[in-house]
Amino acid sequence: MIKDFILPDIGEGVVECELMEWLVAEGERVEEDQPVCEVMTDKALVQIPAPFSGVIAKLYYAKGEVAKVHSPLYAVTMDEGGFTEAVATKPSEPKAMPASRGKLVEDFLLPDIGEGIVECELVDWLVAEGDLIEEDQPICDVMTDKALVQIPSIKAGKVVKLYYDKGQVAKVHAPLFAIETDAEGAVAETVVEAASTANEASNVVTTPVEQGKALASPAVRRLARSLDVNIADVPGSGKHGRVYKEDIERYVKNASVSSPSAVIEPAPVVTPVTVSTSVADKVVPIKGVQAVMARQMMDSVSTIPHFTYCEELDITDLVALREQLKQKYASDTLKLTMMPFFMKALSLALTQFPVVNSRVNADCTELTYLARHNIGMAVDSKVGLLVPNVKDVQAKSILEIAAEITRLTDAARSGRVAPADLKDGTISISNIGALGGTVATPLINKPEVAIVALGKLQILPRFNAKSEVEARKIMQVSWSGDHRVIDGGTIARFCNLWKQYLEQPQEMLLAMK
Repeated sequence: MIKDFILPDIGEGVVECELMEWLVAEGERVEEDQPVCEVMTDKALVQIPAPFSGVIAKLYYAKGEVAKVHSPLYAVTMDEGGFTEAVATKPSEPKAMPASRGKLVEDFLLPDIGEGIVECELVDWLVAEGDLIEEDQPICDVMTDKALVQIPSIKAGKVVKLYYDKGQVAKVHAPLFAIETDAEGAVAETVVEAASTANEASNVVTTPVEQGKALASPAVRRLARSLDVNIADVPGSGKHGRVYKEDIERYVKNASVSSPSAVIEPAPVVTPVTVSTSVADKVVPIKGVQAVMARQMMDSVSTIPHFTYCEELDITDLVALREQLKQKYASDTLKLTMMPFFMKALSLALTQFPVVNSRVNADCTELTYLARHNIGMAVDSKVGLLVPNVKDVQAKSILEIAAEITRLTDAARSGRVAPADLKDGTISISNIGALGGTVATPLINKPEVAIVALGKLQILPRFNAKSEVEARKIMQVSWSGDHRVIDGGTIARFCNLWKQYLEQPQEMLLAMK
């Protein structure tokens, strides 16, 4: 059986790559997971492995040519039973599915969904066998060990087979579902997509509505054109602002709601819920993000000698400053909370105390001072605790930090934060005060060496310089440090400088470069 290997997604927004080197030749045998070629995207050199064993029948690109994502990369003559082995973990063995005349049945392979991720849990199917689906329509939700990811279809057609049941583990580069498409339409669609890509590259405008630069598939662009929407005006919910169909629909809906003729729909009727009175123990597996968090916290506690340092911040002036600015700078993509100020002040303090932004090796013989201030923030998301980080805070303005915090918070709370946003953090902030706590003993997010927990903001009586009692806005903060590299005196002096920047915002302003 000869089967095409479809070049999978190799990065969010990457639609093509350069074929740098074939590591195999036509007629050569390859084994499952054997590297087949190296391709260069605009971000990195990526090695593509074979998802199953067989003999290379055809290489579709020459060295130096540009390969398209979701197009055939090479053809392989599969071993007898090879297809069965590739899907052995599925609930039932796939059978050859006859297509209607003029139709083509092909497998959709689960693409790469994050660096180092080789499998994921099938959380929920959003379609059923026999359903007609559109290009870019969400097909299922899968859970990796980092986030909840929605998998879209790369073409329109009819779903003829779902290879996994809800709750099972799906393998990357293995068939996820089978789809029946119009054989002629599939070819035409490829031509249309190629033409669309060519038009975008040459800035050719083919419709009355100009379609500005935006990260989106041809199907999404066609939808925007059909609705007379400039896709450049649509806020994308994907990584790097990628625009999906639901973003277009939300944009159109919001535009209609804001118009004077908008109709206000009645509130939905709430149906009373009957609560069961039966009592029984419930056992559920710990998996996904929760399992990763459990492992990380156990590793942190067992390998890092923690110590905690607490302090009180009087941020009355900072709160007043933020109140003056928040309305002016509020938008859909930016919410000026207190967190950007805390992060920027923290970065300024780290410049004076670089050991708090360091890494120690496993046997504690080497310390690395990190140049980047990638400050993480713990977010209580629907899939568990996530800690995305704002990259290079030392080089960002407070407004730039605020925009990143808004983006990361929205993504984390929906459980769809990109894996890249969870990597390479250097120090973390946990805002327990958002839920009402005051003092905590936070666990360090290994391999970082420090973390701070922010308590809730309280209005409390304090003496001023004239020994008069007045109401002040007070926050308790709790630091945990890695006692292998940070001592109590260092964390106290570091916290005092951070405190100074927050209590006297003018000092923070003077320290900025």
